[in-house]
Amino acid sequence: MSIFKLSCLLLLPAFSHATTLSQALAESAPDANPKAIEQALAASECATVKLGSKQAGRLALIDYSRPSVDRRLWIFDLTARKLLLSDYVAHGRGSGENFAHAFSNREGSLQSSLGLFIAAESYFGAHGLSLRLDGLEPGVNDQARARAIVLHGAVYVDPKLAATQGRIGRSHGCPAVRPDVADQVIKVLQGGQMLYVYHPNRPAPMRCDNPVAR
Repeated sequence: MSIFKLSCLLLLPAFSHATTLSQALAESAPDANPKAIEQALAASECATVKLGSKQAGRLALIDYSRPSVDRRLWIFDLTARKLLLSDYVAHGRGSGENFAHAFSNREGSLQSSLGLFIAAESYFGAHGLSLRLDGLEPGVNDQARARAIVLHGAVYVDPKLAATQGRIGRSHGCPAVRPDVADQVIKVLQGGQMLYVYHPNRPAPMRCDNPVAR
């Protein structure tokens, strides 16, 4: 049987572990949506099996169901089962104002993409230290590298802007963070850690019997 055709039944031990781990992570981040945490862990473990890679030690979660003026980025240490950071993150201009409601995998949409990403290599660009992201879900986010969707710092990720415009600034689709935390976030995630972008309006979460984009 191809590793890309693994059934969910074969992954029951992993999901059992994910459920236990998700409870620990939810306790460490009481402001995060437990369903989003569980979905992120399940997707991460499925991708790990399919790719035949080592389990990521850290997992970042973005919950775009929350307004931009809320802290909606969490980074977890999966080994220690604890929260490392919670902070603000921007969504794309095409996705909405204070709330993100539209998502795309298409070049030029200026919209954020949902689903599971692997954090690849860091580099220095127009926004300073930045982190390339590879989308792992075909048709959902697998054009991330082609679209230059990267994690970077940006001065417009500033909750003080809410007082004048009702939201923080928006990106061209990248998950931009505050410059004060950008280097920390990138260094914690670079080199193969996982990022999951959640929204409840997504038709269906990543499944273990679906292929992973490469």
